[in-house]
Amino acid sequence: MTLKGYTVGDFHRGAPRWKEALWVLVKCMFFLNPFPWPSALRVALLRMFGARIGSSVVVRANVNVTYPWRLTLGDDVWLGDEVLILSLAPVVIESSVCLSQRAFLCTGSHDFRSEKFSLVTKPITVRAGSWIAAQAFISPGVEIGAGSMVCAGSVVVENVPPKCIVRGNPAQVVKQLA
Repeated sequence: MTLKGYTVGDFHRGAPRWKEALWVLVKCMFFLNPFPWPSALRVALLRMFGARIGSSVVVRANVNVTYPWRLTLGDDVWLGDEVLILSLAPVVIESSVCLSQRAFLCTGSHDFRSEKFSLVTKPITVRAGSWIAAQAFISPGVEIGAGSMVCAGSVVVENVPPKCIVRGNPAQVVKQLA
């Protein structure tokens, strides 16, 4: 791998540069600081920038969403403090999902074998009734099955079946739920 001359290739941010720049300003003022702005304000701002958001959604302090126009949140979703959603590709979080503190949903990586270190993006889906515990990492292209739990600090690199608990690095199923 060589980084000389690296480009993002055909990646498109999904919005004009001015919109992205305005989002960065808004994000710094209302999201990436500990000031207790009301969650309803943060939700309204995400919607203004194209996020599709259901009702009764909570967005805590220091939540970092890269491109809100690629984010969909169902009803009764909780985004805990310092959650990071790298939305280079679509991120869908269905209803009744909790993302605990410092959970990281990462839709982008690079092809290490590529001479150009090519950017690779894949969507992430978190199905209804799931819990992503503190400091868990969800890799590009992963789907978390409905009613599942990802334990704290886990690294999820493969799809998680419905109604199970996964933990570890790489995350493995440790219990099937009824």
